[in-house]
Amino acid sequence: MIKYLYNPPYAVKKIFSDFRWQSAVNKILITFDDGPIPETTEIILKILNQNKIKAAFFCVGNNVEKNPSLINSILSEGHLIGNHTYSHKKVTDISKEELLKEIKKTNELLLENHDYKLKYFRAPYGKFNWELSKTLKEKKMINVMWSLITYDFNSDLETYKKIVSRYLKSNSIVVLHDSLKSKEIIVDCIQYLIDKAADENYEIGEPAECLK
Repeated sequence: MIKYLYNPPYAVKKIFSDFRWQSAVNKILITFDDGPIPETTEIILKILNQNKIKAAFFCVGNNVEKNPSLINSILSEGHLIGNHTYSHKKVTDISKEELLKEIKKTNELLLENHDYKLKYFRAPYGKFNWELSKTLKEKKMINVMWSLITYDFNSDLETYKKIVSRYLKSNSIVVLHDSLKSKEIIVDCIQYLIDKAADENYEIGEPAECLK
């Protein structure tokens, strides 16, 4: 049962089948939560560019508001941006009205300031319910979950390596974090993931194909 710490149970995926749980193609999708923030986002973008990899960044609205230049960098380098709420609140702890505000405010920030229409959403802390599913359908958005959470935010590279080595699959949606918690190890985390995928003959895909 320990695998459910890293890969959600099949039954949950079946019930919430409208969510994205794994890549739509036989390629790995790399995703980053919680940014953008100075320094961490920049070093992530640098190593992704060096390896010619496109990723999905699930951004928190108040970070989007504070760091517009980082959003411009993410977009100019061809990455996808998703909605991670405005203030990183647990969806299960707020009303539908507040949920709508959290989604709408971030959507508007990207559209009005960056001419970018958000299609994808990721629930903070991986917490979701039927209300979220219904709300996203109304907004014509898709909740992107994952098939491998790496716990990089614990800033323990050796544990991270053990998790990736054991649970990475050819169609994994992998969660990493664009945050201060993971800053010290994030470059090594990304490089290890790239190297492990190569060792296993797995391809790393682009967000558009992996989420189609």
